[in-house]
Amino acid sequence: MILELLKTDITEIKVDAIVNAANTSLLGGGGVDGAIHRKGGKEILEDCIKIRNRQGGCNTGEAVITTAGNLPAKYVIHTVGPVWNGDKEEKSKLLARCYENSLNLAIENGIKTIAFPNISTGIYHFPKDKAAQIAIKTVKDFDKIAEIEKVIFVCFDDENYQIYKEILEIE
Repeated sequence: MILELLKTDITEIKVDAIVNAANTSLLGGGGVDGAIHRKGGKEILEDCIKIRNRQGGCNTGEAVITTAGNLPAKYVIHTVGPVWNGDKEEKSKLLARCYENSLNLAIENGIKTIAFPNISTGIYHFPKDKAAQIAIKTVKDFDKIAEIEKVIFVCFDDENYQIYKEILEIE
């Protein structure tokens, strides 16, 4: 498995699946979620509405999969990260579950290349350094990681990019 780090817009990446830092409603929001829904078009929203009608949204730590609509990816895996407040150990476990459940969905759907944003580090206020450590450790320790060919961590801002670069020890 190849681990890659990019500082770019996740909606521009050509991979089998990009991961969306969604909210429980699955109906779009701000940040990466809003960008994915805007650029992906109504097909993504229509799939999300079907999922809501079937199961009532997506709980924190869980993940669901939809088409990628107009995006260069084939699929969007929507996962709901935790809001940082109170029980820090519980929030860390929930964030790790976002990555685990996204990777499990990827394997179930034959996805070989996947791109992750910095889940929960925007309006959900998860500390960026802690979130990066959880993301990288969870991906590296994932028991079926050999079934994935490439994982890309996509950072939109310089701060996250530098944190990931240091943890991954990239020159």
